Order: sequence, then C-alpha cells, then structure tokens
Amino acid sequence: MSNGLWQSFKDNAAFVLVCVVVAAALFAIAYGAEKLAYRRQGITERILSTRKVAMIGLFSAISVILFLFEFPIPFIAPSFYELDFSEIPALIGAFAFGPVAGVMIEFCKVLLKLVIKGTSTAFVGDLANFVIGCSLVLPASVIYLFKKTKKTAVISCVAGSAVMTVFGTAFNAVYLLPAFSRLYGMPLDAIIAMGTAINGHINGIVTFVCIAVAPMNLIKSVIASTVTMVVYKPLSPILKKTRQPAAKRETGHADI
Repeated sequence: MSNGLWQSFKDNAAFVLVCVVVAAALFAIAYGAEKLAYRRQGITERILSTRKVAMIGLFSAISVILFLFEFPIPFIAPSFYELDFSEIPALIGAFAFGPVAGVMIEFCKVLLKLVIKGTSTAFVGDLANFVIGCSLVLPASVIYLFKKTKKTAVISCVAGSAVMTVFGTAFNAVYLLPAFSRLYGMPLDAIIAMGTAINGHINGIVTFVCIAVAPMNLIKSVIASTVTMVVYKPLSPILKKTRQPAAKRETGHADI
C-alpha cells in the first residue's frame, strides 16, 4: 500500500472514529440529563416508549425533508456552507419528548439524508450538521426539561443559540475545516481564499470562522428558536397525547 493511500485510510478511519465517539457522547449526555430530570420529578415512564419512538421517526422525516432544501448564502460564506431549517423539527421534538429524542432526530435526519442524497463534503458537512445541530437542541431541551415554563423556554432557546454559535464556530476552526481540507483534498489556504473573495477582512482561519461561519450558525439558531417558540404551544396538546398522563401531572410544570 502506497504512503498516500495509507495516509488517506488513516485519515478516514480517524474521522469515522471521531464521528462514533461524538455521537455516543451526545447520546450519553442526553440520556443522563433525562434520567436525572425524571428522577427529580418522580416520572416513571420509559425514556423511549413505543409512541415516542414513532414520533421521533415522524419528526426525523420532516427534518430530513427540510435538510434537503439547503441553500448557500454567498454574501456571508463560501458555497459549501449551506443554510437549512432542519433544526426546527428537532428542537420541537426535543421540547416535547426530551433531549434523547432531539439527539435521535438529529442523528436519524443525517442518516436519511446520506441514504437519499449522499455526501458532497467527504461526510464532514454531515458530521458538522449533526454535532452543531445538537449543540442547539441538547442544551435548550435540557434546560427546558427541568422547568417547563414560558420564561424557561425563552432562556433555553437563547442559551442553545449561544452555544450553537460559539461551539459551532470553534469546532469549525479546530476540527471541521482541517478535516475537510484533508479528506476533500483542498488546501486550507484555498478554503480561506474562498472566504477572502467574499469578505476582504478574512485573512486566516480565525477570521474565516468569526466572519463567515458564526453568522450562519447565529441565523440558523435564531430562526429555529423563533419558529419553535411560535408553533410549540399550539402543537403541544397534540404532541403530549403521546405521553403518559400521569407523567405530566407529576412534573408540576406547564408547557409554553
């Protein structure tokens, strides 16, 4: 095996390992938070009931449809950064059914998209969508899980948007862009040059993520949070029919 082929194999294997570890960590965090909340609130229902799994499937299908209609914002970032609204069903599902459901919706959405459309970014963009989407859905739903009031919902959405913007920007700089450069075979300088062509203030990876990536994450998180706040209350009575009635009485909280 040639050195180049061997290096490519190692890079791809390392990337797959990172994907598995990150996915496992996100599921573990969501499961731990939900178990803690259930214990404190005296809820005895299973985290993944049959009806909840069915709703996760439904929200995943809606999410992947929105994911397929992604589009670039060429005056902000290079064309391989695309905006989509697939976090909206994931965030609504996470508010209704908990953090585990939110992470599963994000995960299933990416898997379905890969089956339907494949990847154009050597899977880096797909990992980015999953991880950065979870960075909005997970903190927002965990905060809301412990106290389901309108005020907490607003706080959770603001916190989730902040985490998604900051974490998504840092994750791009530290891991995603270098990984995309290696796996896709595009020099990092060429990627930065694509950003410079859009905004002359971009002259390195730090300015690239701050000027191009951060606004994309902020726009996406604010839109997802705003739509969730608007539509969740009228949807909540329908969605809550999938929960055990006793579980809701035990929480002592009112949904937004």
